[in-house]
Amino acid sequence: MSDDLDPMTPEAALDYYVDTRRYNLADETLKSHKYRLGSFVRWLVSEDHGGGPIMNMNDVDLRDVHAYRVFKREENWPDMEPCNAVSMQGQVSTLRVFFDHLADVKAVSPDFSDRIRLPQVRDGEGVDTRLLEAERAHAILDYLREWEYATPQHVAMLLFWRTSCRLGGLRSLDVEDFDRDDGALQFRHRPQQGTPLKNGTNGERDVSLIPRVVGVIEDYIDGPRRREVQDDYGRNPLITTARGRPATTTYRDWVYFWTQPCRIGEECPEGRDPNECEATAHDTLSKCPVNRSPHPVRAGSITAHRDAGTPREVVSDRGDVSEKILEAHYDQASKRQRMRRRREFIPDEL
Repeated sequence: MSDDLDPMTPEAALDYYVDTRRYNLADETLKSHKYRLGSFVRWLVSEDHGGGPIMNMNDVDLRDVHAYRVFKREENWPDMEPCNAVSMQGQVSTLRVFFDHLADVKAVSPDFSDRIRLPQVRDGEGVDTRLLEAERAHAILDYLREWEYATPQHVAMLLFWRTSCRLGGLRSLDVEDFDRDDGALQFRHRPQQGTPLKNGTNGERDVSLIPRVVGVIEDYIDGPRRREVQDDYGRNPLITTARGRPATTTYRDWVYFWTQPCRIGEECPEGRDPNECEATAHDTLSKCPVNRSPHPVRAGSITAHRDAGTPREVVSDRGDVSEKILEAHYDQASKRQRMRRRREFIPDEL
């Protein structure tokens, strides 16, 4: 932090920006800026910020801006879709204007906004194509079943893959949401108790589970690996840690960890030595060039369901995603894969 800067909280910075731009931006544009910057401020002051909450805009640096871009691209908040290249360009553009105005009141350095690089969008970059391939997912789950059976991380990775749920959906589950007899999970919107679903009550649904998955969950609940702890609202989380319901960062770190090929005994595609690789440390897992965050796991799960012949409407209901969004952002099959799916519906004789 420079001695030439004047302290300003993130919330005050947002209020200042909105007020100064109230009369020179159209209402919808101002609303859009407030929405985008509100997400940034929310991230700065939350525990999701990797280095801990930032309460003074003087302390924001380029590394924080980059970390926020990674967060928006790879995961995002439970009530927001991860950003593709096009939306990321808009996010960063708004941030640059925001910091330019903050420089006027010495909340950031005068050249800070100029040092933020605006992402360039090439043709075909409107959709994020990073997904967890089915072959990799099966290898990870096989390893966890063999060596980490019925642990919280095994259950989390299994449910991410089998139910195509979002991180917020998995985090929302309580023991009472698991129906042993019917082999099902119920996802419920509980915003007042810290576990909202992205689409609110419209995102509530019951999801069936195959017997093998039911068995793992039962063994987890009845076994020694689950902590008998409650959250701050007296609820019994399905997946627990010593502190209760896992934070979103905990789930994200689990996925980052287990999608590193070296964790299951495979060679690193980048030729790195796991003993020397910086991305194997707990606080730098996201630096791995080949692992995945929860969103690409969800995209891979949805694509795998469609490849296996699951009808689009079933995947849509099960994963709480509209068919339009499913086709555009989640089902990332190749043109040849889509052709093969359609083949069984083409009659031999017309």
